[in-house]
Amino acid sequence: MATLTLDPRVSGPTADFVSQRHQMYVDGRFVMAASGSSFPVYNPATGEVITEVPEAEEEDVNRAVLAARHAFDEGPWTRMSPSERGRTIWKLADLLEQHLEEFAEIESLDNGKPRAVARVADVPLAVDMFRYMAGWSTKISGKTLPLSAGRDFHAYTLREPIGVVAQIIPWNFPLLMAAWKLAPALACGCTIVLKLAEQTPLSGLRLAQLIDEAGFPPGVVNVLTGYGEGAGAPLAAHELVDKVAFTGSTEVGKLIVKAAAGNLKKVTLELGGKSPAIVFADAEIDHAIQGTASAIFFNHGQCCCAGSRLYVHEKIFDQVVEGVSHVAGDIRLAPGLDPSCQMGPLVSDEQYRKVVGYIESGVQEGAKIAAGGPVSGFDRGYFVRPTVLTNTNPSMKVVREEIFGPVVCAVPFSDAELEGILKRANDTAYGLAASVWTRNLSLAHKVSRGIRAGTVWVNCHNVFDASLPFGGYKQSGWGREMGEEVLNNYLETKAVTVAL
Repeated sequence: MATLTLDPRVSGPTADFVSQRHQMYVDGRFVMAASGSSFPVYNPATGEVITEVPEAEEEDVNRAVLAARHAFDEGPWTRMSPSERGRTIWKLADLLEQHLEEFAEIESLDNGKPRAVARVADVPLAVDMFRYMAGWSTKISGKTLPLSAGRDFHAYTLREPIGVVAQIIPWNFPLLMAAWKLAPALACGCTIVLKLAEQTPLSGLRLAQLIDEAGFPPGVVNVLTGYGEGAGAPLAAHELVDKVAFTGSTEVGKLIVKAAAGNLKKVTLELGGKSPAIVFADAEIDHAIQGTASAIFFNHGQCCCAGSRLYVHEKIFDQVVEGVSHVAGDIRLAPGLDPSCQMGPLVSDEQYRKVVGYIESGVQEGAKIAAGGPVSGFDRGYFVRPTVLTNTNPSMKVVREEIFGPVVCAVPFSDAELEGILKRANDTAYGLAASVWTRNLSLAHKVSRGIRAGTVWVNCHNVFDASLPFGGYKQSGWGREMGEEVLNNYLETKAVTVAL
């Protein structure tokens, strides 16, 4: 077993949890991996091992899927009244809220994000998601339909749970992504096998303890820790799984689709992005500077909808770039548990090397660094300074590919390009999100309609709510998360026709 090192700033409850012998949650019991194998979890602020978790493989996946299958086919969850299911989900939300400070610390320690951000964003949004979906439990209904064949028939539709759902979540918002996946599937009456990201498994394992405490029947929620190859792949391919819901990279999303082909299980995907932020000449400049800086630097740029392509009208280009660069330079980098932290480290050494490689690639291809750069000034940990690149062109990797780090490419446009700016914004394989910055209401609506993306923000960016659907066009995915729309991910529609 590796030598474990825990940040002395963590509170007693967090230290007790992190230091315990971690187990997965299968069929209502906490268990080790069948093989007995485990793998290390790192503190991204130091690169040190903080704990170890079980390494699930195919046997563990099979055990979890069988538990979920039995719970769906034979257990009480699907037979419960919708209001009873809703109350159980709401109880989980209450328990999560009671442990808000602990979860904020766990997210900071495990992911690297500032504890202050997790306290006001990640954990409250997760609580809200469970409560919002608890309310939907009693509002899922079908329709009665008049038939052209005449009045001798009574026809109606039923909306029924899709069955056993495999859910695979990423590492950038570990707790929140678990809530986005679990809450609607539970509201619909599905049973679940949740595979946590190997980089950030701790908040999901703590959530499993609250799921057990809330009184969910055995097998309704099963939580696994493991690598994509050993656990994620067999889970996506499993013949007894009815549906896969995946959030992560587009590359892995394509592998999920192939794995699901065996039994033609349903698939929803929330994938990558290369989101444009378009600032017009009439925008309120100070507001646009702060907003577009937040669009890319929030969560260290580790957001699928990060505003990583900044298009600014040439009349205000220098002023906006200078302002965003100033914001970047003032951001305080520190370990997430440091009270002064405004941006923590990236999640892993692998992600650090990837982001630094993109910055170096941009410079080699002719980009200029207006702020930041590949040198962080830290002798350990996975820190990357917020970086602003200018003098870029559409052929560069930094402009075309998702970096998933605090790196923005700033590009000017002119009055002559007002129509063309939409083409430039849409010139990407992705279509997840965008933001438009202008005081012209007509222009805002026109551009919003012209952008091929699932979310468009006007004079804001990264605004989320449990009621708002979120998902992408093109290679940013299939289906939607959150809002009423997400229920379609976990329901089947049955038509019933009765001859009278």
